[in-house]
Amino acid sequence: MTPEIPPLTKPPDNGYTASDIQVLGGREAVRKRPGMYIGSTDQRGLHHLAYEIVYNSVDEAMAGYCTKIKITLLPDNSVRVEDNGRGIPIDIHPTTKVSALETVMTTLHAGAKFGGKTYQVSGGLHGVGASVVNALSSWLTVNVRRDGKLYQQQYRRGIPQGEVTPIGQASDTGTTITFLADEEIFGKASYNFNTLCERLKEVAYLNKGLELHLEDEQTGSEMTFYFEGGITGFVRSLNRRRDVCHRQPIYIHKQINSTITEVALQYNDGFNEAIHSFANCVNTTDGGTHVTGFRAALTRSLNDYAHKNRLLKEDEPNLTGDDVREGLIAIVSVKLTEPQFEGQTKAKLGNAEIKNIVESAVGEGLSLYLEEHPNDAQSIIAKCITASKAREAARKARDLVIRKNSLDTGTLPGKLADCSEKDPSLCELFLVEGDSAGGSAKQGRNRRFQAILPLRGKVLNVEKAAPDRMLAHAEIRAIITALGTNIDDEFDAQKLRYHRIVLMTDADVDGSHIRTLLLTFFFRHMVDLINQGHLFIAQPPLFRVRAGKANHWVYSETEKEAILEELKGARKVEVQRYKGLGEMSAEQLWETTMNPTSRSMLNVTLEDAARADHIFHVLMGDEVPPRKAFIQAHAKSVTNLDI
Repeated sequence: MTPEIPPLTKPPDNGYTASDIQVLGGREAVRKRPGMYIGSTDQRGLHHLAYEIVYNSVDEAMAGYCTKIKITLLPDNSVRVEDNGRGIPIDIHPTTKVSALETVMTTLHAGAKFGGKTYQVSGGLHGVGASVVNALSSWLTVNVRRDGKLYQQQYRRGIPQGEVTPIGQASDTGTTITFLADEEIFGKASYNFNTLCERLKEVAYLNKGLELHLEDEQTGSEMTFYFEGGITGFVRSLNRRRDVCHRQPIYIHKQINSTITEVALQYNDGFNEAIHSFANCVNTTDGGTHVTGFRAALTRSLNDYAHKNRLLKEDEPNLTGDDVREGLIAIVSVKLTEPQFEGQTKAKLGNAEIKNIVESAVGEGLSLYLEEHPNDAQSIIAKCITASKAREAARKARDLVIRKNSLDTGTLPGKLADCSEKDPSLCELFLVEGDSAGGSAKQGRNRRFQAILPLRGKVLNVEKAAPDRMLAHAEIRAIITALGTNIDDEFDAQKLRYHRIVLMTDADVDGSHIRTLLLTFFFRHMVDLINQGHLFIAQPPLFRVRAGKANHWVYSETEKEAILEELKGARKVEVQRYKGLGEMSAEQLWETTMNPTSRSMLNVTLEDAARADHIFHVLMGDEVPPRKAFIQAHAKSVTNLDI
């Protein structure tokens, strides 16, 4: 018998009618949900505005019409991007009945990149870049130099303030866009010169012969990027602090139909791989089909060469993808007519046909190079075989870890103080320096959702450690076991037991070193935790300023001076400097650092993988001179120096 379905209890009718359905136009939609178009409204989103305008100029360069792009950061936090391309057309568009310039600047999904006639390849996906920037700007001005005249149109929050108007003569062609990001959307965020430099340098490497000039009028800083060598120079730059296995990077270039594949790669003596991928000059940080094709061709070509030349015996197993990518630095760049990205921020390329195109181009080019350069080929294969042997040793070590810690049965490290909550999205794990601080954290935490894993001594520097040695390290094993995700290619985010992993170390030199060691481990072996926003850094106070019975928790020297100025004249003002978490009681640690309603934490993000790879290698690698140079260059930037 079918059970009776109970009647639905309805709330009182609140007059829900067609008038309650809100229809947002293009501009309103962008301003209502800016994150859908630029990823975020913090400093990253602010930089994305500048990149979108620069990408439009780069499209002109890729089409062969632009050789120079100048980006200027103006004193009022506005940005000016000027190119010497053809200039955006200003004649009337047949569909919109307004100028083509106004159409491009105000209409989503409008641009010259759809038909394939104007731009064979383009960094744009939906044709929304310029219109999105316009909608999110307090004001924007476009100057177009075309047909011997200078034209101008101005906008306020995406709304035209008049028609396109000729304002003078022009002796050349090009487009200049100046805009001020809207403080209603972005607050007081400002541009970072060095961050912009890194991205523009990438663009210059990917477009040999294109000059990009960045100038900051507030500070007087300026940089020019121009590379005749293209992506081979990019690889050399990334490997400049490393010992390489072959002197010249391997360069592959091939056009199949309208798709251009360009690859440069070089092996070094390290243990980490770094594959940086681009589609139409856009950094695809999450990879995509072009990376899949490259990896497949690399593995197959090296195995074929190794067996053909008897560097691998017939009865020996093939080299795995991990083996052939250890110590590899590679740039994979494709230029295609109709890119299919995941979202407007273009983090991953999705065109299915690109996998086979890249795989074919790389397989053919790499096989030819290996045949023509036998000495380089033998060095590369020897490197891969060594990696294979080390990986087998690491696999045995990993199996030992699994058996010792009984991962299959859910047994966790003995020193882990777990939480009672079973929903990972509600749980957080604190990696705490030392048993003393670990004891305070265990006593002060909320046991329902906060877990504590004390770490004894310095964590191993994985930048200089082979995989088997890393997995033999007790603290590394404990972290891997507690998180439940495994590492490297076997990493599985679905098995993550805590969605917030918090590094909580002392506010001294040793604490900073341990934090850097942990960041190195996560970047090299669990980078998806960073990309998915799961990694945080706790911000314990540096001082307690006590006035009478009132405590003021202070997080910087500047803040301390401000508090002391406020308390000037008060009786019994005491200042205590905290260097170790263990100096705090459990109640103080909870109040200042662990309580979600009052604490402050930094979310670890990864904006530039190439720069992060370089910095970790400099700080944690074998070579001392680059590290010394880095310290000397940044010594004056240090705050809260512990001496």
